[in-house]
Amino acid sequence: MEVTAGMGAPVHLDVLATQLCARIPGGTGRYTRELIGSLAKTMGPLDDVTAVVSLGCKAAADLPVQTRAIPLPVPLLARLWERGMPPAVGSAGRVVHAPTLLAPPTARGVPLVVTIHDAVPWTHPETLTPRGVAFHRRMAAWVAAEADVIVTPTLAVAASLRTILRPVARLEVVPPGAAALPVPSDAHALLGAAGVVRPFVLFVGTAEPRKALDVLVRAMADPVTDDLDLVVVGQQGWGGVDTPGLVAAAGIGSRVVQVGRVDDLMLAALYDGARVLAMPSRAEGFGLPVLEAMAAGLPVVVSDDPALVEVGGDA
Repeated sequence: MEVTAGMGAPVHLDVLATQLCARIPGGTGRYTRELIGSLAKTMGPLDDVTAVVSLGCKAAADLPVQTRAIPLPVPLLARLWERGMPPAVGSAGRVVHAPTLLAPPTARGVPLVVTIHDAVPWTHPETLTPRGVAFHRRMAAWVAAEADVIVTPTLAVAASLRTILRPVARLEVVPPGAAALPVPSDAHALLGAAGVVRPFVLFVGTAEPRKALDVLVRAMADPVTDDLDLVVVGQQGWGGVDTPGLVAAAGIGSRVVQVGRVDDLMLAALYDGARVLAMPSRAEGFGLPVLEAMAAGLPVVVSDDPALVEVGGDA
């Protein structure tokens, strides 16, 4: 992204934080929150960064920048913006950055930067809902024609989008960063309170088809893993991924701990205590847990998805 807080000319930036207001913010919600937090830390005295949120978005209350609310809920915004309809975002002298494909029309002359995180709606449409595929394809086509800059997290995604979308906009690859999360002094107690008491393999992600939790559960049934538990972190997503059913079918019910969504203290304790992070995804655009685990010094096992291989580099 060319607009960099604290460097050169002052930044006047509106960041769409509507993903934080979604029912399941997921990895793109974490990306949005961390992006805004990093901007706040690096802003110069003349910079101005505003997080644009939707109606009643309590999840954005603790953002370290000023916020401005659009008086509409996320589902209605999605339907309006999918059709290129108002409300528009931005004003003269400002730049609008949409960190997801929920991208708004902008006021005349206002530059628009959009992050497209993956090419999954085209490469693996069966892992998304039909509505999700249609929305992302339609929005991406509009962004490809209207945005000034498209940001992707990996070269793999950029290469796919060049072929699929042939965008007018310039593509910029900007990999997300991840600092090591400070390990809490009571990490052992936190794990114990959550029922994590044996050596364990860690999975972090929304339970949805493309995350391939079914593959990991079957792998954990191999006798070679008998001395390891599986700890599953993340919310239940779409697709009816029946984690308890998968676990029961694999016969490893006593060795699986589902902790759901966790805060950063618990996540740090899990990264610190795990033997390995496993991310066997069928498709990814980046895979932030891989980077977070590596920052924590935790070994990682991934599928051969191109983006995951790229993030792992030569590690």
